[in-house]
Amino acid sequence: MRQCADGIRQNADGIRRAAARIDTATPKGRDRAVDALRALAILGVVLGHWLVTALVADGGDLHTASPLQHMPWLAPISWAFQTLAVFFLVGGHVATRGYTSALARGTTYGQWLKGRMERLFKPVAAVLALWTVAAVALLLTGVPFGTVRTLVKLALSPMWFLLVFGVLTAATPLLRRLHPLWPLAVVLHVDIVRFGLGGPDWLGWVNLAAGWMVPYTLGAAWTRGELEGRRAGWLLLGGGAAVTAVLVVWAGYPASMVGVPGVQVSNLNPPTLAAVTFGLAQCGLALLLRDRLRRGMRRPLAWAAVALVNLSAMTVFLWHQTALMATTATGLAVGRLPGLHTVPDGLGWVAARLAWLPVFALVLTVCWAAFRSFEQGPRRVVGRASRVIRVHRRADPAPVKETHRA
Repeated sequence: MRQCADGIRQNADGIRRAAARIDTATPKGRDRAVDALRALAILGVVLGHWLVTALVADGGDLHTASPLQHMPWLAPISWAFQTLAVFFLVGGHVATRGYTSALARGTTYGQWLKGRMERLFKPVAAVLALWTVAAVALLLTGVPFGTVRTLVKLALSPMWFLLVFGVLTAATPLLRRLHPLWPLAVVLHVDIVRFGLGGPDWLGWVNLAAGWMVPYTLGAAWTRGELEGRRAGWLLLGGGAAVTAVLVVWAGYPASMVGVPGVQVSNLNPPTLAAVTFGLAQCGLALLLRDRLRRGMRRPLAWAAVALVNLSAMTVFLWHQTALMATTATGLAVGRLPGLHTVPDGLGWVAARLAWLPVFALVLTVCWAAFRSFEQGPRRVVGRASRVIRVHRRADPAPVKETHRA
């Protein structure tokens, strides 16, 4: 027992020393709140998918379902975990700052964009390659086509987000001075035509770019120094929440901020005005939390955890659905397990799904270990702390303004 306790103590001391090295080596002017918000946004999406995505075993087939179909009163879960607007806010802020800094250094637009796109899309190659092989293998072994289609669709579903994010990133030189009210007006008019005037459903896909352009250009406004006061955060939070409530209660928009199978209108696919105003409220909350996050990130352990998540953000995002499906497929060898293969129609399923979350996280860790090199580059004989330090020094700078320093 004493040896075990000594081992635990030594490991804890090693973690604290590594965290201290990361904390010491981080540039003094780095705005750690930006990294914390990005980490929270990624983890929110991952947990949201794990909580509301079910693969129900029906005979020899698997099909998707959601607890929000059977328990719509759980819609507030989607409010907490649909955090893409915060990711676009941070993305617009970092891209605008990075592009401005690149211009000051004499870097061309093409060089800057190449670096951004490589970091964004290089990890995608591994996902596409593995699931191409997996889909062919499943079909050749007699797995029903419907099951294979369901699995591939879930595995590749994060790609739409990367495509939109990539397009907005490429358009940063044009968007960095665009006022967010312009894309918001486009979303408003698209929804008026689509829902109020009986326009075609395909018109809603205009909002796929315009809707996410709203938080992205908010991030650019943050870079320009237009959102530093708390008044802007409170205005976005209060105004966005109030308008969203009106749209849900009186205009008939869905309460869920994620897609629900079988529902005619989704707030997310494509984005609706309600999704955008809800995103504005989230962005307002994020802006209000900046100072608190900066204080929290002074703790070396907290900062090291955030740094590690940011170092593998795309790997975690791209492989979290694969982790869920790998667990589900493996569990079928045992039988239909609660919270994994059963219909999500009661609180018993919710409790069982919560118990499965650590298993999903463990499988995701295996995926991370196998595929992180596609995001981080080939491994070298250096410690993890050194790798985190090197990557964060190379990352786009996001210095905190003097008025926010301790």
